[in-house]
Amino acid sequence: MNKIAIIMYGPPGSGKGTQANLLAAKLDIIHFDTGRFCEALVHGPDRQKEKIIQRERKLFDSGILMTPSFVLKEIVKHVKAIAKTGHGLIFSGSPRTIYEAERLMPVLETLYDKRNIFVFELKMRESFSVKRNGRRILCSVCKAPLLTAYYPSKNPKHCPVCAGPFYKRTLDKPETIKIRLKQYRERTEPIVTILKKRGYKIFEVSAEPAPYKIFHQIYGHLKNRR
Repeated sequence: MNKIAIIMYGPPGSGKGTQANLLAAKLDIIHFDTGRFCEALVHGPDRQKEKIIQRERKLFDSGILMTPSFVLKEIVKHVKAIAKTGHGLIFSGSPRTIYEAERLMPVLETLYDKRNIFVFELKMRESFSVKRNGRRILCSVCKAPLLTAYYPSKNPKHCPVCAGPFYKRTLDKPETIKIRLKQYRERTEPIVTILKKRGYKIFEVSAEPAPYKIFHQIYGHLKNRR
């Protein structure tokens, strides 16, 4: 089942990355974490002198989606490299705009065949999203998020995966979260309609239960389709 492509949509804090990691491990495919990819692109040391990176970093840190044409170019380059290795992949939150979707989907269909592309939409109330994002902390070493709702300590200091220190992303400030939610409603959610018109079945799954319960639902859909 590893020669497949999975697209995972959902508002900020819906657990797209967590589910993508679980599925990648289960199916032996590669998780293309668009958010982390973009963060590394604009905050990494290699290209900081480039004006385009400086421009995109300001957008990223404010919660506004980065320039679609720039993101698309970078993503397509990496997707083709992954497909060339024979691996499947899973996107968490990408393509993020109609511009990207209209141009990336034909590439994916050529590389993976439309029958092997699956789309999931994680549904979550906005109030739940704001609450979850406001609590989110990640390990500065392995980047694993801490599920604070299921962790006993109120003031965790060390990652349970690698014992590294935690950090809070600029994206998870309360004012930025609201901007990100608005961006998702206006620029990403409409893609679901585009994909339906393109003939894709969208599997809707609630993002509010414990992650392992969500994983069982998603994996169940995949098993039934293969």
